[in-house]
Amino acid sequence: MVIAIREGSEIPIYQQIRDQIVQGISDGRLKANEQLPTVRSLAEEVGINSMTVNKAYQLLKQQGYIIADRWNGARVCRSFAKAGQLSFESREQLLVLAAEAKIGGMTLEEFLNECRQCYMGSSTEMKSKCAGAF
Repeated sequence: MVIAIREGSEIPIYQQIRDQIVQGISDGRLKANEQLPTVRSLAEEVGINSMTVNKAYQLLKQQGYIIADRWNGARVCRSFAKAGQLSFESREQLLVLAAEAKIGGMTLEEFLNECRQCYMGSSTEMKSKCAGAF
């Protein structure tokens, strides 16, 4: 698994790690029960403080994407609760994205098409648009 940190991004590093792991789970690059790197090894690989990786892992654990314990390390969950709607935080992010698109002159159909392409992960170009450098 390759994690690419975008230097100078307004998105905190722990959030970038969290987001890239969620995207990896979503598109199948990370499989159920797959072992994730240890906090220390991922921190060394990416060149960041281990507390930053730990914060990302704790967030992923709280959100139900991974299970982690000190004996077995962190693993992708075997199954996920089916969500019929976005979390409050995700909905807030989507509202901001929709507002930015609207202010930028994007039509509803253009915005929905962008959303559809990101959801489907239909192309490498779209993945890089949606996922950064994962």
